[in-house]
Amino acid sequence: MPFENVFIPYGGYWSTPFCRWQGSFAHLHAITFAGEVARRALEERHIAPEAFDALHLGMTVPQHHGLYSAPWLAALIGAPKITGPTINQACATSARVLASAAFEVEAGGDRAILAVTCDRTSNGPHVFYPNPLGPGGKGDAEDWVWDSFNHDPYAKNAMIETAENVAREAGITKEEQDEVTLLRYSQYQMALADAAAFHRRYMVRPIEVKDPAGRKVVAQVVDDEGVFPTTAEGLARLKPVLEGGTVTYGSQTHPADGNCGMVVTTRARARELSLDPKIEVQVLAFGQGRAKKGFMAQATVPAARQALVLAGITVQDLRAIKTHNPFAVNDIYLARELGLQQENINRYGSSLVWGHPQGPTGMRAIIELIEELVLAGGGYGLFAGCAAGDTAAAAVVKVEA
Repeated sequence: MPFENVFIPYGGYWSTPFCRWQGSFAHLHAITFAGEVARRALEERHIAPEAFDALHLGMTVPQHHGLYSAPWLAALIGAPKITGPTINQACATSARVLASAAFEVEAGGDRAILAVTCDRTSNGPHVFYPNPLGPGGKGDAEDWVWDSFNHDPYAKNAMIETAENVAREAGITKEEQDEVTLLRYSQYQMALADAAAFHRRYMVRPIEVKDPAGRKVVAQVVDDEGVFPTTAEGLARLKPVLEGGTVTYGSQTHPADGNCGMVVTTRARARELSLDPKIEVQVLAFGQGRAKKGFMAQATVPAARQALVLAGITVQDLRAIKTHNPFAVNDIYLARELGLQQENINRYGSSLVWGHPQGPTGMRAIIELIEELVLAGGGYGLFAGCAAGDTAAAAVVKVEA
């Protein structure tokens, strides 16, 4: 879908640091935590909750009282008169939430949509499905997070097997994956330079984490938590997770917790809400794609190509590219197919390094894409990321700075 009148106010977005699962955010309710962060972020950006006409929420891991998700979150930020959808499209959730908000803005009217994505992969629900026809009335059980990692009911494989399938077919070696992993880690160090100056451009920090009673501060999170130091020697020593495979624990991401927010609106209202009206951020297109069964990492290519066609540009027009890369295999395959240099993908970091809270992962990447384009003086940017079910989503933005 191409868009003509969809804009993001410069600075009208934010992300928490991401914490590796079972870390400092592990006990926080994803919706109420997202509400606290959004309220603080809006206040810091001098945006009143009354400015919004709707709220679109993206979340993939159910939370207690989750039936009320989007309207509940709207009330938590001080906007009890608005509502909107709650969207789950696995790891493509952020791109889909952005597209959903963009569709509403593009449809007409001077609307401003607050898009929020949140997830807590830590302590995901253990679900029991009653089955009165089971032996002795025995039901079915599922660990929502862990079982989803390890079983696609259609392709009959685990997530890591999809990466191995692509690596095997495309001839991608462990050594290539280690090389890209090390590069992504070094790019992430750029974001941490000068007291994390790049992160401070958009990140809500520090965050004081309180105990379940909400009284005692048990941790202060200043930046991403749980990022593992990466060296060439360390990667070389790691053995593939699957026998006969190529993907190690070093060349894949880790589950995490966190949330993001973004304002999606018209050009006129974006200028009103922007931290710098001279900087214009436009959403040009949304694309999606699907790979053959069991080859998830390949899906980013048709998604990216579709988004570029809809935006009316080519790969050569791009000044910045960000990906959701749960496996280093993803970036290697994408670069080969689109003719990209690895050094030009994921400057300042990516989910391979800072982790994967599922719902908000892509939104943080899009936020970083915008900030990278601003630092570069403007231009076109592409986000592409894979998702469960051998699918992917992509978005193209344009920054004039």
